Amino acid sequence: MARVVRIFKTLRNHWKKSTVGFCLLAYGSHWMYGKHCDNLLRRAACEEAQVFGNHRILPNSAIKKATVFLNPAACKGKARTLFEKNAAPVLHLAGIDITVVKTDYEGQAKKLLELMEKTDLIIVAGGDGTLQEVITGLLRREDQASFSKVPIGFIPLGGTNTLSRTLYPERENKVQQITEATLSILKGETVPLDVLKIKGEQDQPVFAMQGIRWGSYRDASVKASKYWYLGPLKARAAHMFSALKEWPQQHQASILYLGPAERPPEEPEQKPTRPPLHVRIYRRLALYWSPPKVEVPAEPVPEPWEEAQLSAVEVSITTENHQPDLMRTLDSMSIRIEPDTISKGEFIHLGAQKMADPLLHPGDSQVLLASRCSLHLPQGTEGHFSIDSEEYEAMSVEVTLLPRKLHFLCHPTRKQELLQSPTATGQS
Repeated sequence: MARVVRIFKTLRNHWKKSTVGFCLLAYGSHWMYGKHCDNLLRRAACEEAQVFGNHRILPNSAIKKATVFLNPAACKGKARTLFEKNAAPVLHLAGIDITVVKTDYEGQAKKLLELMEKTDLIIVAGGDGTLQEVITGLLRREDQASFSKVPIGFIPLGGTNTLSRTLYPERENKVQQITEATLSILKGETVPLDVLKIKGEQDQPVFAMQGIRWGSYRDASVKASKYWYLGPLKARAAHMFSALKEWPQQHQASILYLGPAERPPEEPEQKPTRPPLHVRIYRRLALYWSPPKVEVPAEPVPEPWEEAQLSAVEVSITTENHQPDLMRTLDSMSIRIEPDTISKGEFIHLGAQKMADPLLHPGDSQVLLASRCSLHLPQGTEGHFSIDSEEYEAMSVEVTLLPRKLHFLCHPTRKQELLQSPTATGQS
């Protein structure tokens, strides 16, 4: 008992050292417990992947091949370690023959896609920028019609992983997010997503999964990292200094657009069976003896283009991939024109919110639905676009919607939610 009393007296007499010691002990215990939970998640994912790997392969079937495009610089240089510890073991245990292609510099993935050989699966391990490069390189290929049918998996390893909100349930734990995404790739459930084709005056087209932004909110958000020392106030500071530097902030342009297009019928997954021989002979004879049909050339129907002059604080052209409606009958992209009549306070408040969710916009914004559009900027316009969080020089562009162009692997429960969402069930 006397020993216990001496210990408590020592702690009381050295209370500063005791407080620091207890804080370090609590932090260390919490850190070790987190590592233990991460290991349990990895073990559970590997055990589930082992089930896929234990499936027997028929003698005449080949092992599934996957090409992984990994950006080691993503997530502040931690992407390679995250992939090798959390995703690679799961893919190996599932019996997939993976080829890892690591990118060394910006734009390299586009060039590597031109040399990619046939593969059963494409996996993008990175963030929004890596994904944008991969789909751009994929759709620039001459044989993109066949390669665009290859399912694409996305492992969120970047600083911004916008598409992961569509494909997977949201998780705060990074290890759980990566392992669930990798297991979703093995389960094979896919969801068709739209792509935007963005063509400048001279450059090759760029393809985007989310959209294109041009305006003051985008410019201020890019500068927010300069005020890192302000912590959670850096977003407000960036927008405040932007408003003090120039006000009002107006972006003027003209836009031509076509309305939504009707969704074409889906292509059958299996080819129709070949008819019997006597049916084919009868069809050939009927075609041979029937008189040739005289086709009357139809007069071309002019496309109903509409024009709008805009003066806005920001303009964005986005897909509906953030909440895709799998049952819709019309295909369209959204053109949001945010008014330039807002006050400085509203600009700062909304700008800070748009840092977390770029799709937020004021209630009085003008929203146009279109299948194609042409954005014309005045001569001498300076500034930059953001295309899927990547910076491009601002110029006049043509934007075309490619509906359901790519098929992404997703979590099974997430696909059920999309099929049962109000936007899908409420379609008349």
